[in-house]
Amino acid sequence: MFLTTFKTSKLHGAGNTWHSKWWSLKFVLLVVSVAVPFFCPLSFIQLYGEIARIGAGIFLLLQLISVIEFITWWNNYWMPEEKLKQCGFLGLFTSTIFYIASMCGIVLMYFLYAARRLCTLNIFFITWTAILLIVMMVISLHSKVNRGLLSSGIMASYIVFLCWSAIRSEPAIEKCSPQKAAAGNGNWTSVVGFLIAMCSIVMATFSTGIDSQSFQFRKDKVQKEDDIPYDYGFFHFVFSMGAMYFAMLFISWNLDHSTKKWSIDVGWASTWVKIINEWIAASIYLWKLISPVVRQAKVMDQEGEIHYTESP
Repeated sequence: MFLTTFKTSKLHGAGNTWHSKWWSLKFVLLVVSVAVPFFCPLSFIQLYGEIARIGAGIFLLLQLISVIEFITWWNNYWMPEEKLKQCGFLGLFTSTIFYIASMCGIVLMYFLYAARRLCTLNIFFITWTAILLIVMMVISLHSKVNRGLLSSGIMASYIVFLCWSAIRSEPAIEKCSPQKAAAGNGNWTSVVGFLIAMCSIVMATFSTGIDSQSFQFRKDKVQKEDDIPYDYGFFHFVFSMGAMYFAMLFISWNLDHSTKKWSIDVGWASTWVKIINEWIAASIYLWKLISPVVRQAKVMDQEGEIHYTESP
């Protein structure tokens, strides 16, 4: 779908018809694509697994950028100019709720997953998440940044969720692992939780796929009436990367060992992928906060040098 639609630009083109219609043919292609892997050689499946690791990482990065763009839009919508006091109060109230939830999540993770001193890795994960939370709040309130608490509160809740998800993915080999209690029997809650996560990832994939403008370097292009509403090629590219991400979830990012029964997205590979994802998310968000200040400082320095050289 990506290869056949990435050049589509007009609503009256053949690419738009292929993207929006021909559902019977697409259903046949879907059935064929499900059946073909059973007849492929193992070496090909292994090769695709290696490629899927890279694609899944790209998907996580695209999803992070899309989430941060949404948080920025939400902050601009609910925390406008000071004259709109009602909307400002709503944003302040919402940011307070997000920060309270983040703090409660940190305390709860300490209580459930880091109660013993031997749980050094969990203590490090949770403590570093708390430090990132504080750093984001301080930078957001800095006089030169002045971005308010709403966006940082939402981002704080997001990274706390990523930390919790990473700890939940730890294998059942230690007393600190939350999977230890469910290792001996079929944990239906893991399956239900995974299905909920699948639905949320699908929704995130849709929103990221139609949000191609967030990933454009130039956003001054004028939209015409016969232009497609979003980039079809980018939409299918995101879905192909999302499919690779699902493949990694089902095998816990491990190509060398079979996944155990009732063990969905569990393993050290899954844990570290989520933790690194959390750190990258916080880094991108912090850069978006300080980048306008850095650019403004560079412009002021350049203007000062020009005036200095022109002065007699």
